Amino acid sequence: MDGVTSIMHLPDDCLSFIFNCLDCSSDRESFGLTCYRWLNIQNLNRRSLQFPCSFCIVGPSSLSQNCIDISSFHLYRILTRFQHLEYLSLSGCIELPDSGLIYLKYYGSRLKTLCLDCCFGITDHGLSLVGNGCPSLTVISLYRCNITDTGLEALASSCLALRHVNLAYCPLISDSGLSALSQGCCQLGAIKISNCRGVSGVGLRGCSSYLVFVDAESCNLEPEGIMAIVSGGGLKFLNIAGLSWLKFRDGLAALGNGFAARLKILSLRMCRTVSDASIVAIAKGCPQLQEWNLALCHEVRFSGWASIGLNCHNLEKLHVNRCRNLCDQGLQALRDGCTRLSVLYMNQNRRVSDTAVELFKLHRGDVEIKIEEVMSIGPDWDSLKYDE
Repeated sequence: MDGVTSIMHLPDDCLSFIFNCLDCSSDRESFGLTCYRWLNIQNLNRRSLQFPCSFCIVGPSSLSQNCIDISSFHLYRILTRFQHLEYLSLSGCIELPDSGLIYLKYYGSRLKTLCLDCCFGITDHGLSLVGNGCPSLTVISLYRCNITDTGLEALASSCLALRHVNLAYCPLISDSGLSALSQGCCQLGAIKISNCRGVSGVGLRGCSSYLVFVDAESCNLEPEGIMAIVSGGGLKFLNIAGLSWLKFRDGLAALGNGFAARLKILSLRMCRTVSDASIVAIAKGCPQLQEWNLALCHEVRFSGWASIGLNCHNLEKLHVNRCRNLCDQGLQALRDGCTRLSVLYMNQNRRVSDTAVELFKLHRGDVEIKIEEVMSIGPDWDSLKYDE
């Protein structure tokens, strides 16, 4: 035998294969402690990175966390070390300036997901740097960022493969920016624009049928904006909770005109003035509805509930919490219809008698009545599926 063969004689591609077969995270982290060569193998095979200050779930508790001051130099060191990243979360790096993103030009070509939630120092210039450096980007989250339509236009002109875009609580954007995204990113499948007060919805007019998820809670939507949102014909999830203006009393009837026929989950929570005419149109025009949140929809009366019972044959979950005009007859209509109903969320329905509730339970033992009030419904943002 000419010499002793050890694991150190294995080529890099074999070591990379071994590294990728390690299931335990502690083993993967320990791999690079062996020697500099193995550390380099570990670095080259890292695909995701999230800073300790990043928000896994953005909320009041995460916003109160102490954030690490990530500078442009820190990001440069990270990107030069991990050059094959596909997922990068900088969420919570509130002091990170636009200049820090310039290094994406050299090391961001493989990035598919970029999270910049609450990066208050990132502006339109930073988004243009993202667009230039990350042509393969499919997911971007810009929650509470100070960006405008100019930044969205730059992003849309470069990141043509974008599918998920989170713009929630971005107060400076308008329908112009949404139009740039929907027209430039033809595979756009999901967008969050909740609490974007400058958005009426018309920016999504002519959107692709790939668009299946729209969260537009508490936006200043117009009736024509609702039509624009469903214009692509592929929508499956729609959250327009919080529309309480009188102009929407009958304005939501447009959802039943055929463009929303594939809709499966609809939240009209706190749409206090939505009328029976709108409910009847939706019940007839959205036959695939599986979950419908009508909590605090005070103007829905017997004809609305009767239409749901008569037409919503695929409805599995219905939320009627604190609906002032749900009465015994309306509950009976739901009981006698909605054959696939499995969960009914109801509480503080003052016009519904205890007797009506007990009769419902007697006739529909297959339906679970829950007194809890669910604020948010729908699929998980990170695991959306487009082919169901």
